[in-house]
Amino acid sequence: MDTSNKTQVIANEKKLLEAMKSNNLELLDQLLHDDLLFNGPDGKTATKAIDMANYRSGNINLHTVESSDLILNAINDNIVVAVTVEIQGNYLGQEINGKFRYLRVWQRFENNWQVIAGSVVSLQ
Repeated sequence: MDTSNKTQVIANEKKLLEAMKSNNLELLDQLLHDDLLFNGPDGKTATKAIDMANYRSGNINLHTVESSDLILNAINDNIVVAVTVEIQGNYLGQEINGKFRYLRVWQRFENNWQVIAGSVVSLQ
């Protein structure tokens, strides 16, 4: 795997988690592809538009977002990331406090890496 690509995706992973925690809509918009599909722990599939609407409305309010156990694999022009994230806060009206395993697929568009697909499962 190209070290530069790996470094860029790791940096974007950190930016994504910070954007989730700080409710930074501008940064989320930059990091998520317009055609994103994301499977949540309840099995429902969300789009970028749905995700952004939830952040915009305040339905997602996270206090803790800390990652560990990051693994990256390059597959052709994509980088697949598996990461454990400890989350505390409110998500769609429910208090959450636990560890979750995310799988994200990053693809480069011009000079910007964006998440094109992902999923999350609860580790509890």
